[in-house]
Amino acid sequence: MYDNKERIFNFSAGPSMLPLDVLESVAENIANYNGSGQSVMEMSHRSKEYEEIINDAESNLRDILAIPDNYKVMFLQGGGTLQFAMVPLNLFRKSNKADYIVTGAWATKAAEEAAKFGDVKITASSKDKTFTYIPVVKREDFRDDADYVHITLNNTIYGTHFPYIPDTGDIPLVCDMSSSILSEEIEVRKYGLIYAGAQKNVGPAGVTLVIMRDDLVGYCAENTPTYLNYKIHADNGSMYNTPPCFAIYVAGEVFKKIKREGGIAALEKANREKAKKLYDYIDGSELFSCPIAIKDRSLMNVVFVTGDVQLDKKFTANAKAAGFYNLAGHRSIGGMRASIYNAMPASGIDRLIEFMAEFEKENKR
Repeated sequence: MYDNKERIFNFSAGPSMLPLDVLESVAENIANYNGSGQSVMEMSHRSKEYEEIINDAESNLRDILAIPDNYKVMFLQGGGTLQFAMVPLNLFRKSNKADYIVTGAWATKAAEEAAKFGDVKITASSKDKTFTYIPVVKREDFRDDADYVHITLNNTIYGTHFPYIPDTGDIPLVCDMSSSILSEEIEVRKYGLIYAGAQKNVGPAGVTLVIMRDDLVGYCAENTPTYLNYKIHADNGSMYNTPPCFAIYVAGEVFKKIKREGGIAALEKANREKAKKLYDYIDGSELFSCPIAIKDRSLMNVVFVTGDVQLDKKFTANAKAAGFYNLAGHRSIGGMRASIYNAMPASGIDRLIEFMAEFEKENKR
């Protein structure tokens, strides 16, 4: 427990923790937003009140990520999963070829979806070692006529993160940043398109961020479903139809908090400190270990194991009883995973390490 509230330490991979002060502010305005006499959940998305909410959200996101003027910002629906289809439908425009670097489950799904619409090449993959590392690629590894290259920057399930940005030359780089956006400084100009589901560092599930360079908009085939055309959303200010109003509002409150508390640089510093402390404990432990290559470890999703499946299960059960929730690894790989997104306080890491040390003492082999 912390902040004298009956709240757990929630290590869920998503939906994940939100900043407590944002939740409290939203709660205060839940029935009567800023004296309007209505909740944001009831408000017309065409009203002046909501227009201000969504415009402020975009403006503040542009500020904290230093998004250049020649990039569109869109608040969409369907999660990262819908983007697996929207990306190829919109970016297959010349050769109908795309090169994918496959570094985990979501990267795999993205490549499989794109392959339904064009020629997809797996340029590199870390599947050979159960996605425990990030493969190194060079410019010459990509096809010269590829319409785009796709990467998943941070791999939520396997706990890896690209330690470098691939050089793709003039080929647009598309990046799924669902589990790392807002956690570290990025240079938006290096990407043609960035997408991210909100439910890790941005806000509640229901909204997806898309940041897209202007010159890539407007190339989808005429038979593309209207809603899957980025140009429709860009031209209509993310309000072609009713957007996920409440999710955008909460995300906007998170953007305001980031802006007034030192920006992304401050968050990255705190995230690196949290992750280092936890990895240092695991690496020095006689019971726990992390299977991920050190240089490729995620700041957001720390995976670890005891080497004994039953002991792993005992750990997660005992942890939950002690107030540390959602530490079980993804069902596909087991083990443990601590997702330590922006809203996880440093005290959560300290308390978790204390619990792990006590568990280790009681379960020495």
